Amino acid sequence: MAYLLIVDDDAEFAETVGTVCESEGHEVRILHAASEAVPAVRERKPDAVVLDVMFPEDPSAGFQVARDLRQLHQDLPILMLTAVNEKFPLGFSNKDIDSSWLPVTEFVEKPVDLAVLKEKLAKLLDSPDRS
Repeated sequence: MAYLLIVDDDAEFAETVGTVCESEGHEVRILHAASEAVPAVRERKPDAVVLDVMFPEDPSAGFQVARDLRQLHQDLPILMLTAVNEKFPLGFSNKDIDSSWLPVTEFVEKPVDLAVLKEKLAKLLDSPDRS
């Protein structure tokens, strides 16, 4: 199946997402620090990234990570999965996806129904734009 990179400081949540992805036959690598994402992608390009926004070192680190990942690989599917709207009620959604400011493929809010997450990941991985 696919190799997925999950970047989320919430270890329990990341493990849950990882378990769901592994049950679908995917290989999963989990990172808990935003600073580890770019080096990990340089080491091995995943088929998709599940990325949080808020990290202890920087509550908006995921935005910059998404931009850095997009510069490395234009075709890398990035699913931003975050509770940023609960902490900062700014109303981020798919309408905010932008090639320079929020260069992700999909934006999903936590808490997420795991069936919805599986569906969104399947769509990302089946995308004809993916190489």
